[in-house]
Amino acid sequence: MDLPSHSTVTFTIYATLFSLFLCILFWVKDKRRTVNTPPPPPEASGAWPLIGHLHLLAGSQPAHTTLGNMTDKYGPIFTLRLGVHRTLVVSNSKMAKECFTVNDKAFASRPKTLATEILGLNFSMFAFIPYGSYWRHVRKIATLEVLTTKRIEILKHVMESEIKAAMKESYNFWVKMKESGDIDNDQKAIPITEMKKWFGDITLNIMFRTVIGKRLVGVGCDGEVVEENERIRKAVKDFFHLSGLFPVSDAIPFLRWLDLDGAEKKMKKTAKELDDFAQVWLEQHKRNRDIGSGEWDEGKHDFMDVLISTVDDEGFDGHDADTIIKATSLSLILAAADTTTATLTWSLSLLLNNREILKKVIHELDTQIGKENLVVESNLEKLEYLQAVIKETLRLYPPGPLGVPHESMEDCIVGGYHVPAQTRLLTNISKLQRDPFLYSNPFEFHPERFLTTYKEVDLKGQHFELIPFGAGRRMCPAMSFALKLMQMTLATLLHGFEIMTVDGGPVDMVEESGLSNIRASPLQVILTPRLFSQVHDQN
Repeated sequence: MDLPSHSTVTFTIYATLFSLFLCILFWVKDKRRTVNTPPPPPEASGAWPLIGHLHLLAGSQPAHTTLGNMTDKYGPIFTLRLGVHRTLVVSNSKMAKECFTVNDKAFASRPKTLATEILGLNFSMFAFIPYGSYWRHVRKIATLEVLTTKRIEILKHVMESEIKAAMKESYNFWVKMKESGDIDNDQKAIPITEMKKWFGDITLNIMFRTVIGKRLVGVGCDGEVVEENERIRKAVKDFFHLSGLFPVSDAIPFLRWLDLDGAEKKMKKTAKELDDFAQVWLEQHKRNRDIGSGEWDEGKHDFMDVLISTVDDEGFDGHDADTIIKATSLSLILAAADTTTATLTWSLSLLLNNREILKKVIHELDTQIGKENLVVESNLEKLEYLQAVIKETLRLYPPGPLGVPHESMEDCIVGGYHVPAQTRLLTNISKLQRDPFLYSNPFEFHPERFLTTYKEVDLKGQHFELIPFGAGRRMCPAMSFALKLMQMTLATLLHGFEIMTVDGGPVDMVEESGLSNIRASPLQVILTPRLFSQVHDQN
């Protein structure tokens, strides 16, 4: 192994000392500040050199839980220093409302991080980029051209067909094992289905077909076998893993060139793989467009087709057209894949642990749909109790428990405190939505609260006691699509199968440590058909 040269070692030492000097300078500057800024909690008053308060978030406990415990002791607003970055943490609805109403413009930006630069294709993915003309332009295209109610309605057949295909595959699997004698009369042993993967495959197939017009995994709706593309699946998985990291260079930007934890190298590899896939999809769409009849049929065109027709050939704001189309297409796929799968998995976990509530959902399905029919998209508005179940799931287990980080572009006032420009904002949505001052028995799974006391509370970012999709101008633009996908998938599953855990006992509710809120362990269940066979044969 080659050892570094003497000059390299000397340069590294000087760079580290210089970084330390700048961090001390920041610390001294903050100590001299006389304005009323949000104080750090007493246990966080002593920031460590270079890393600040990052050590407080170390360990296996999810960060939102650690910050929530601080809130219980010290109140709903405080400041931490994560590396060299001042970070404001807010944890109740009043503070969140101040941030995303009167201060919405001030907090409209996103911090520049290693992930948003590299995985975001050089700040091209609109969900993660700083505020500016490029973000305004792309979001306008996404909301007015792509994610419109009309276009989602046109492509609803994609959602219905993918869910039916998954149901049919599970039903056929059960029939095959039953006929072979592998299932005993009590049906306690097999077949076992891992639901995180089951939900994940449905979500990915729906998003890939909706955005780029092709399936990713499983058996096609017309019966053809589609080979699973493991490279794409791995790249998507790596994207979420890497975007949830907090690399050394994000905490201490001066040391980025060293790539001490290897994060930059891994991100570049994943970003290149995703970009290469998107480039192939884009070229295929352009070829199909060139050989097409020239007549525009909305029902046959996916989101990438719409973007190609909408984005000017020359691009805008320093980004070329191909990059804009690829980055936006990937944003739409990636934004929905992990979060939707996580919410569906938590919903089923909660229902399995609350059998009386599960019985109420099934009773509603049997009453409104009937056992001789399949769930279709037009049925969803009649399923009020199921909608309340999903709301309650999003309250207890928001997909992004700390929200997507914001960054202030100008000085502002929050909770009577002065918040300087370039302060990063973390909204502890998980803590906010379990506030005992808002909800009675806040840790209890009680969907009925959204049919009575909180019946008028929606998810559009106007009711700050429930903001799983965020609020203000940076809230998730695909909220309506995501809700419809979750309602359709959960309704169809619960209508079509009786579900029990493998051992007949409760499901553990341990969360995995990270920025997204996912189960730490697989969710293995036994699916037994509850509809008449001729209904399943309709798929």
